[in-house]
Amino acid sequence: MPLKINVGDIVELKKKHPCGGNTFIVRRAGMDFRLECTTCNTQVWLPRPKLEKRVKKIIENSD
Repeated sequence: MPLKINVGDIVELKKKHPCGGNTFIVRRAGMDFRLECTTCNTQVWLPRPKLEKRVKKIIENSD
């Protein structure tokens, strides 16, 4: 069953971004996700299967 990740959620990933941050804001959700690093504001595109493997925890829900 897929994770319930929505636009506006803040997620922590297992692998760090090259800038050193590992928290990202979800900017687009669907089959592909657009994530924005909270440290350097760089945007990263990840397909759903890769994102679901890399998510450590959902820090904040958009609800």
